Amino acid sequence: MTLSATQSLGRNNKKWAVASAFSRAAHHYDRHAAFQREVGDRLMAKLPVDLSGLHILDLGCGTGYFSSLLRERGAHVVCVDLAKEMLAQAQKRCGCDEMTYCEADAEALPFPENSFDYVFSSLALQWCDELYRPLKEIRRVLKNNGKGFFSTLVDGSLYELSQAWASVDAYQHINQFLSVNAVKVALAQADISEVTLEFDSITVWYDTAMGLMKDLKGIGANHVPGRANRTISKQVLSQVEESYQCFRDPNGLLPATYQVCLGVILR
Repeated sequence: MTLSATQSLGRNNKKWAVASAFSRAAHHYDRHAAFQREVGDRLMAKLPVDLSGLHILDLGCGTGYFSSLLRERGAHVVCVDLAKEMLAQAQKRCGCDEMTYCEADAEALPFPENSFDYVFSSLALQWCDELYRPLKEIRRVLKNNGKGFFSTLVDGSLYELSQAWASVDAYQHINQFLSVNAVKVALAQADISEVTLEFDSITVWYDTAMGLMKDLKGIGANHVPGRANRTISKQVLSQVEESYQCFRDPNGLLPATYQVCLGVILR
């Protein structure tokens, strides 16, 4: 079953641009999402193995990879995403048995209070305008004694790529991520007091910087607010590639480092 709960995004704002970028990437997302699966696996490990009979919201479900795993553990899953084509891919993967699909904004969920036993949200919240808003929504829709499991990126992620671009021009090419302290402030603003946080550094290795940039584009993570709307020449990309070489390790590989926050909220 699919719920019609689309929020008005507006064609000129950040949310429309993010939704459009991820919709364009939906058909090839899984080929570029090894890092996203690794983070999601770490978050899934914090959930009980048996989820029989529980109602779980997969917030920012993407193509439904983790929605399917939640369903395999026995849960009824509501899949929510801002990108319509991501939801279409999720439904194609998961079908309709014990699954519901809803196109909606994480900052304004179309569900009443006390709706879900668990909320699962992996690497989606960093795309929201203000982190405290989706966190507050997660808390609102959880049942008493329910839990919210989330992951997001924090400051320091993709610093190698950021430095490589900075050596080439003064434009912003990499999304800015919140500091650890800002995440804690957002939790306080959302009136969340019972929470455990874990911070991990995860490195993904590439043969070329271009390989990393293709993966970022392939998952739809190439919308950067404030980036100049201009065509990037092959010469500029070659300069970025050359600058990135200073990070090459003794095995001949280039690192892409992510700083990941894993959180568990108790309602």
